Amino acid sequence: MEIIQSIFLFFQDQILGMKWLNELIGNGLSLIGLDINQRLGESIQFFIYDVVKITILLCFLIFVISYIQSYFPPERSKKILGKFNGVGANIISALLGTVTPFCSCSSIPLFIGFTSAGLPIGVTFSFLISSPMVDLGSLVLLMSIFGGKVALAYVIIGLVIAVIGGTIIEKLHMEKYVEDFVKNASQVDIESPTLTKKDRLIYAKEQVKTTFKKVFPYILIGVAIGGLIHNWIPESWIENILGSNNPFGVILATLIGVPMYADIFGTIPVAEALLSKGAQLGTILSFMMAVTTLSLPSMIMLKKAVKPKLLALFILICTIGIIIVGYIFNIFHIYLL
Repeated sequence: MEIIQSIFLFFQDQILGMKWLNELIGNGLSLIGLDINQRLGESIQFFIYDVVKITILLCFLIFVISYIQSYFPPERSKKILGKFNGVGANIISALLGTVTPFCSCSSIPLFIGFTSAGLPIGVTFSFLISSPMVDLGSLVLLMSIFGGKVALAYVIIGLVIAVIGGTIIEKLHMEKYVEDFVKNASQVDIESPTLTKKDRLIYAKEQVKTTFKKVFPYILIGVAIGGLIHNWIPESWIENILGSNNPFGVILATLIGVPMYADIFGTIPVAEALLSKGAQLGTILSFMMAVTTLSLPSMIMLKKAVKPKLLALFILICTIGIIIVGYIFNIFHIYLL
């Protein structure tokens, strides 16, 4: 058992966490005369290390996930979802969301396509919630920062929110609040072409290029904010605002996250810095979920496809779910970290 635990810790710290890289960068900065024990040197080390680490993980994960995603084009996903009914369909839809685009704005066109294809409204919303909030990339990245227990719990609870949210929308019969152009969009049932392994590798490579160009600016911004929090903001400030001293920290973090636009890759360095400064685990995860699921740009896009009442219900369900999750993680964080 100890051997397995040692192997897992090595994988988490040296493979995912890349602590060797942090030491290498620190040694390199010291060689050129920069004091990494001072704020400026420590900030530069943090910035370079996190940018390089996240970029490496990002490109690797996008490649792997895109290769998997090539087996689930929209046409095939529609057929898979059409074979299930009830809560089972919501569960499958939420799981399919884990192998689709990395941000909510990219998920909305697929949501519109699924809705216009005649899939139940609750099923499509389970997909819409799950796709940006939970993906295979988030599982690996969260493991690199918080460990396997937190990563697994985050993914499971994210899927639960997606299933419950979609089920509620289904039970309330909200179909009439979808815009007419979505419901009446013409559908062409085209069989997905059979891709060779070479085609899939090319597709995965192109996805790496496209997603990296889109995401990298947010990585830089996220790491810069994380470095600022990590080295320049007093720990007492973070503890008072997002720590156990503030019972409303989860609500505050959720509300702060909503107007922002980023993805899991951009929020990871901010979350890492907040955790090191004493912010509670659940508060941090609520912030991450709010940013990735309820970003203002994605809500503006969704408003074009659904009417205000359905949009408001979607935001309400996600917000309440995220806040509840935050408090649950805060209560049980001692068993996860």
